[in-house]
Amino acid sequence: MTTFLIRLFIKDYQQIQDPNIRQKYGILGSCVGICCNIFLFLAKLMAGILTSSISILADAFNNLSDAGSSIVTLLGFKIAGLPADANHPFGHGRAEYISGFIVSLVIMLMGFELGKSSFEKILHPQIITFHWLSLFILLLSIAVKLWMALFNRTLGKKINSAAMQATSLDSLSDMIATLAVTIGMLIHHYFHLNIDGYIGLLVALFIIYTGFMTAKDTLNLLMGQNPDPDFVNQIQTKVLQYPEIVGIHDLIVHNYGPGKSIISLHAEVPCQADILKIHDVIDTIERELKLAFHCEAVIHIDPIATNDKKTNEVKNRVAQLIKVIDPCLAMHDFRMVPGDTHTNLIFDVVVPHKFRLNDEEVLNTIAKAVKVIDEAYEVTINIDKSF
Repeated sequence: MTTFLIRLFIKDYQQIQDPNIRQKYGILGSCVGICCNIFLFLAKLMAGILTSSISILADAFNNLSDAGSSIVTLLGFKIAGLPADANHPFGHGRAEYISGFIVSLVIMLMGFELGKSSFEKILHPQIITFHWLSLFILLLSIAVKLWMALFNRTLGKKINSAAMQATSLDSLSDMIATLAVTIGMLIHHYFHLNIDGYIGLLVALFIIYTGFMTAKDTLNLLMGQNPDPDFVNQIQTKVLQYPEIVGIHDLIVHNYGPGKSIISLHAEVPCQADILKIHDVIDTIERELKLAFHCEAVIHIDPIATNDKKTNEVKNRVAQLIKVIDPCLAMHDFRMVPGDTHTNLIFDVVVPHKFRLNDEEVLNTIAKAVKVIDEAYEVTINIDKSF
């Protein structure tokens, strides 16, 4: 069914790197969510009225809020697709993350309201009337919500959408909530135990937890987090395929929304190379990165000595010493500046976040280790944090 809907409503559905096609995926998912949730709300509302069950009625209004969440997601994709303007030079892509965060807040709000109503029913329980039609509606709802969770997860993975992933988790939590309500109704019918309020309270706690986790994920995207390692590897492979580039470092991906990124990196080139030729190569790489990943790329040139035997020997020995200190450390941008009384070794060291040593300890440890090679060596080290 998912593949059928994608092929039916999205022309050129395979071109998911195209921002316009990606937006159509988001609109499709949102429209399906609106239609399904309104249908489930009306069906469960009828079932809740027939059975006088607070948990079924709460579940019904939860579906109504889900329809509202789908509208928010739809607006998020619409806004994210707007072009850059004077006030938003990098586009509006982060609107998708904001919509995902709003959906998470709505999930938590509904969980809180359900918890409050369920607690009141624990204190003042009401008689629940069993109807086979209500049972059928609940079972149908479970099946629909399971399909919606899988549908949104598929779309979310295809277009790498945090909002769609949040909607998928919301649908999954709704399915579990409805399953719990169904179990509670059956227990009351066959064993005459009214646990409707307790079931509703457990469901509320689960919904709040789901909302919190989805909010955390979308907030991480808004605040800035490490890029996808596969994406980083693709960038490195693309840049290093040019023989003029001998290494890269300080790669940073600035995320302005899915498919809207700015890439900056330092490319190491031989210091004796023709600067005009290298500049042309860098321009070519920036254009290829833009075409391949729909991003803007800025590359800084770092000239390094590649033909000096002495420099290469010292560089390799220093790199080995740094790896002995800790395999997580990495060195780049190495230069030697000889003097009358001493020789300066200038380089950068990449240190992971939350490393066991602070920056000053790293500098002192490396400086002492380098003195083992030659007492005349003085180090000037810049600490980089790994991204």
